Amino acid sequence: MSQVLASDASGDEPPVFDLVGIGFGPSNLAMAVALTEHNAKAGIAGAVTAHFLERQHRFGWHRGMLIEDATMQVSFLKDLVSLRNPASEFSFLSYLHSKGRLVDFVNHKSLFPLRVEFHDYFEWAAEKVDDLVSYGHEVVAVRPVVRDGAVVYLDVVAKAGACSDPAVVYRARNVVVAPGLEPCLPAGIRSSAKIWHSHELLYRAEMLRRRAPSRFVVVGAGQSAAEIVAYLHEQFPRAQVCAVFSRYGYSPADDSPFANRVFDPAAVDDYFTAPEAVKQRLMDYHRNTNYSVVDLDLIEELYRRAYQERVLGVERLRMMNLARVTKVVETADRVQATVTSLITGETTVLDADAVVYATGYRAQDPTDLLIDADRYCRRDEQGRLRVARDYRVVAAPEMRCGVYLQGGTEHSHGITSSLLSNTAVRAGEILRSVVAHRDDAPVERAGLAATGTGHA
Repeated sequence: MSQVLASDASGDEPPVFDLVGIGFGPSNLAMAVALTEHNAKAGIAGAVTAHFLERQHRFGWHRGMLIEDATMQVSFLKDLVSLRNPASEFSFLSYLHSKGRLVDFVNHKSLFPLRVEFHDYFEWAAEKVDDLVSYGHEVVAVRPVVRDGAVVYLDVVAKAGACSDPAVVYRARNVVVAPGLEPCLPAGIRSSAKIWHSHELLYRAEMLRRRAPSRFVVVGAGQSAAEIVAYLHEQFPRAQVCAVFSRYGYSPADDSPFANRVFDPAAVDDYFTAPEAVKQRLMDYHRNTNYSVVDLDLIEELYRRAYQERVLGVERLRMMNLARVTKVVETADRVQATVTSLITGETTVLDADAVVYATGYRAQDPTDLLIDADRYCRRDEQGRLRVARDYRVVAAPEMRCGVYLQGGTEHSHGITSSLLSNTAVRAGEILRSVVAHRDDAPVERAGLAATGTGHA
């Protein structure tokens, strides 16, 4: 595997990559695919040498929420490549053809594949470029290499294997950081065997099957919360599922054609050039396309179940609206959740087997890894990283290297920053920028094993 090109931290000079990617979720997978296609046409002289580091031991994207009947909320055409290169061999349609399901999918007449199917597509694509990624490598630092007062390289330091094993160093001219999202829990709440965040759903629920649970409490009003309520209600037919949220009910997502233009590649240009006040208006106007909203079909299905139970005189699906969970106490084998009405202040104590928080995610701060390199990065008046249109962090003149962000750019590039909608186009834009900034002078380069020819 190509990770042998890295050096340990003993002081040996490592080979230099044009690009090192931190994280290997869908964003950097799309990046690996883009440079693989670029290198196939550019030849050895124009090839971009690259490697990616991922702390997971295999590719995985929200595995804990791969509910069997859950569908994607974006079109299959917003895959890893199609909006950048419709003829790509890495497209979702090529995946379907390779699996013998293309005709069946067409007959299905849906733009929205099953989430488990789209995850399988990602895995299929990741296998094609697996020579470009080292799994089980957690990046712990990005350090500048300074020569004659200029930052000429960035050393990406990663740990693999046991904690006592030496760190490995990947030297890069450019770093592409795809920090991903981290689960967000309310203040004072810690995950445990009886208190989960939504991303743990399938793992935790499977462990509870042997205990015949009698009650779940689900906190949240977004898509994940509604999916979890439906899943637990269906999978545990003897358990009550209490959905707690501060609204009257779940709000539908606006996926109408005109509103969906906020996810267009051209919308990134609009948002990037807009005055700050207009950016905030755009976010406020179109928040209901993505944040704390639920597909209308799922809302109607949950209402149908709740009404049917009311007719039958049972209340296994309990909607506790205009309320919030104000206290959670774990006991030996249960957990007590105190639900407080926002209207009356009245409290209800629910004795449950588990409390599930579908309270979203926050973008990880990419500067946590930059260590000394962070001081070369420029920030705006609010302390946020300044990011150019090509997703390259604005840096001091002495920084010759590029730090690119895939995520964490919502403040500069708009709502698509953390979504799949613009992944393919963004990867192409970053790659073009890397090539444009590449120094033409003869320099030390990584071996051809990492040029990204892939297995396509």
